[in-house]
Amino acid sequence: MKRVLVVDDDKTLREVLQEYLENAGYQVEGVSSGTEGLTAFEQNPPDIIVSDVMMPEMNGLDFCRTLRSTPSGQLVPFIFLSGKNELEDRVKGHEMGADDYVTKPFAMRELLAKIETQLERSRRIHSEIVRMMQQMTGSRRGESQLGGEETAQKEEAKPPEPLPLTPAEERVFWEVIQGYTNKQISDRLFISPRTVQSHLSNILGKLQLDNRAQLVRFAYEQGYRSPHKED
Repeated sequence: MKRVLVVDDDKTLREVLQEYLENAGYQVEGVSSGTEGLTAFEQNPPDIIVSDVMMPEMNGLDFCRTLRSTPSGQLVPFIFLSGKNELEDRVKGHEMGADDYVTKPFAMRELLAKIETQLERSRRIHSEIVRMMQQMTGSRRGESQLGGEETAQKEEAKPPEPLPLTPAEERVFWEVIQGYTNKQISDRLFISPRTVQSHLSNILGKLQLDNRAQLVRFAYEQGYRSPHKED
């Protein structure tokens, strides 16, 4: 079940959105400010965020900008809700890193359609990462075959450098480069999504990478393969 984080200081709207989206088959968490939104994201990363712009403590623009400045928050789909419909306001929202912008008042069906569109886009990105991984793996296998036994022996004799990661981080690393989502990794390693996200942030920082796609490319360009023996 996909998770939606709703960030809005209007309690009534939050409750209406939560009821509507839960009836549509989503799991929903609601908070009232950008500050609470960052905490909720860190504790249990959602699949998509729907956020108001004008809020106390930390408004939606600052929330989005702060989220996008972190490796873990760069790819999560983000939709703004706003009472302002001026072009400049919409442009500013997109400049902060939002993927879409919905003007209040809005029809629930419209918001639902935008949520589903962004989740489908996210799914395609994930699929592209997996395809890229498979393509790189096939390319390396082809190079090995063309180079013959001698090349294969050289590759075998020169394994990649050890990863500068803790054992727990390394387990998450291998799961990520196989294309698993945080939720799938959580289920496979029996740890919380928050722990997965924390390890992933540490991995990206240590390897000086910005996001999951760069991590996958790094892994396969450097010759890191699954630690499990292939048949």
